[in-house]
Amino acid sequence: MSCTPDQPQTVFSNVNVIPMNSDQILENQTVVVEGDRIVDIGSASDISFSSNVTIIDGTDKFLMPGLAEMHGHVPPTDPGENAPDYFDDEYVESTLFLYISAGITTVRGMLGYENQLTLKDRVNSGEIIGPHLYLAGPSFNGNTISSPEQAAQRVQEHKEEGWDLLKVHPGLSLEQYDAMAETAHEVGITFGGHVPADVGVIHAIESGQITIDHVDGYVNYLREFDDSEMEDKLAEVIQLTKENDVWIVPTMALWETIIGAADYEAMKKYDELKYIPEAVKQNYFNFADNPQSAYSTDNPQEHAELRRKILEEMNNAGVKILMGTDAPQLFSVPGFSIHRELPHMKASGMNNYEIIQSGTKNVGDYFSEWDDFGTIQEGQRADLILVNGNPLEDLSVIQDHSGVMVQGKWYSREMIDEKLNEIEEYYSNE
Repeated sequence: MSCTPDQPQTVFSNVNVIPMNSDQILENQTVVVEGDRIVDIGSASDISFSSNVTIIDGTDKFLMPGLAEMHGHVPPTDPGENAPDYFDDEYVESTLFLYISAGITTVRGMLGYENQLTLKDRVNSGEIIGPHLYLAGPSFNGNTISSPEQAAQRVQEHKEEGWDLLKVHPGLSLEQYDAMAETAHEVGITFGGHVPADVGVIHAIESGQITIDHVDGYVNYLREFDDSEMEDKLAEVIQLTKENDVWIVPTMALWETIIGAADYEAMKKYDELKYIPEAVKQNYFNFADNPQSAYSTDNPQEHAELRRKILEEMNNAGVKILMGTDAPQLFSVPGFSIHRELPHMKASGMNNYEIIQSGTKNVGDYFSEWDDFGTIQEGQRADLILVNGNPLEDLSVIQDHSGVMVQGKWYSREMIDEKLNEIEEYYSNE
């Protein structure tokens, strides 16, 4: 392929490519990026590029698509008078950068705030360093919605304001949920998140909820049956999930924390806690010392095992799974929390390729009407991680990268480490 002369380009030379459109490795490739797109891939002898080029040596390294956080959060830019002191511009910008530092190049933000659409535009345009953002609006829940009419009106407003999807939280009545769902289908906006108790997972699936996050809706449904029935009911609800093209965002690590099944003392020692405000860290520690939540159970390990079983059976059946952690939440530091999630997905029977696929190609399929990304192919958005080992053999090597590219912008390991040091220093001096 002949590239446009004198256009600025970035070239990854002599690199092993993990394209993620199939389970293979393309060895000793040259990958050419121009603007925010991958424009050519092939052996060095078959590739030409402009004289205005930055060459990144990929010898003995692996180029993979950037990962996605499909249930993430972005702090508010205008939090209000009663917000914690740490809700400032530094917290917003450091949160966005932490995602990048760990190879997260796309975030589906699952709780919108006032002025956040402006922040989205600033990030997606490159004014602020951060992952590409797709944002849900402010939550639909029992406190924000008081009637079916209000639910329908709020859907219209979110569509007109430009949010990418609607966020469902607990507390909606069946009538309110149905009004939201019906109006969402009419105006052409998707909705995802939790399953309200009055709605139930079966009705949520049949109503066209695009993602069911955290698996809690499935857990609540299945726990109504005794052991002799549960296996058949699980198979039935999984089949219904597939038939209705529902995506699942498991958030396994966080949920084990919430239900009381985690090793809190080990989590208190997470190295990445140095990158968050002291007040946030203390909130995490306070929870660990006295774990209480609406999702706590009498037998947290049994609950956790059921969640693992659900994810395993879903994956075996071919249900569409998306990578996500609900960061920043309890001990889930943005970006780093993905790497805490991967072992839980592995423990649920997913192999390395399936796990990586849930954060790359599957995400591109989910957002296929918005853009082309999630694999390494010509025409795809240039969201990439240059990894120093083969993640198909060892997932942990994704943390050992030489740099991250977001929409064609390259952030070297040196630049990332320098910025991480600045964030650590900022919060250590609070």
